[in-house]
Amino acid sequence: MAITIIGAGSWGSAAAWLLGNKGYDVHLWARDTQLVESFNSTHKNPRYLTDVVFPPQVVAFSSLEQALSNAEAIVLAMPSAAVRDMALRLAPHISSGMPVMLLSKGVERESGMLLLDVLEQVLGGHDRLVVLSGPNHAEEVARGILSATVIASSSAATAGFFQDLFSTPVFRVYTSPDVAGVQLCGAAKNIVAIAVGASVGVGFGDNTTAMIMTRGLAEISRLVTCLGGDPLTCMGLAGMGDLIATCTSRYSRNRSFGLALANGESVGEYESQTHMVVEGALACISVTDLARHHGVDMPIGTAVRRVIWDGVSLADVIEELTGRPSKPEFY
Repeated sequence: MAITIIGAGSWGSAAAWLLGNKGYDVHLWARDTQLVESFNSTHKNPRYLTDVVFPPQVVAFSSLEQALSNAEAIVLAMPSAAVRDMALRLAPHISSGMPVMLLSKGVERESGMLLLDVLEQVLGGHDRLVVLSGPNHAEEVARGILSATVIASSSAATAGFFQDLFSTPVFRVYTSPDVAGVQLCGAAKNIVAIAVGASVGVGFGDNTTAMIMTRGLAEISRLVTCLGGDPLTCMGLAGMGDLIATCTSRYSRNRSFGLALANGESVGEYESQTHMVVEGALACISVTDLARHHGVDMPIGTAVRRVIWDGVSLADVIEELTGRPSKPEFY
């Protein structure tokens, strides 16, 4: 079976490593022709996961048409802001029954749509679409370190197809019908991780980290429930699991950006240095817009947005947050 992975960043590369080691023919598409040439000559990605050796079954392409040749499934692994444009590029080249997996996490800013809804709008066929989300740092997945994830789809058959495709003894794959809940958890936890990083950066401790994570999870669960998701999803791999990994790991770009933010660094400066997109910086706009539209209270998400995009100081938002009236823990 040939699988096409669109996007040769950290997560797309980790997925290629995993599937290649299962014996599948993996076509890894990248925009950068120099990256493609280097990858095919060395079996290493020169920019991401640079010390990982990829199996010979993984071949890189810069031509989208060549990468899609003979593919029986497609995996999309790009920044959330690029999902619609890539879907438009793919639409003329893939059949109506081609199963498609999304690894990206976010909410489309312009429309407020969840990304799987964007794919359905452009590609059609919601039953062939799935989203994968969970505590899956690419740096560990690509080293065979024991991990777990969840695949959500409106189709149990399509979820099962990708579950079989990705499952290994060290990569445990579960399924869920809660497409909205899994996506919202994946997008919103990045915002909370920025808040955690910033709190550590200004000198707060573990108590503060635990407070931000649990209150952040309460915000996420309010939004998930309001949009028809299952509150239990927030306690699973896509919710609490991914929140723990993203808020505490040295591999988390959102947490590390929060640390940089506390030192006065902007999103642009951080991304230019790391060559990575800070998804939480975009999500704090799209997710809080979505929450505001539905009347959902997200004070931590709003605070992160104000610091990053409105120039409000961390000291001011901390004072505002800690000065909020006390409420019941769950409301």
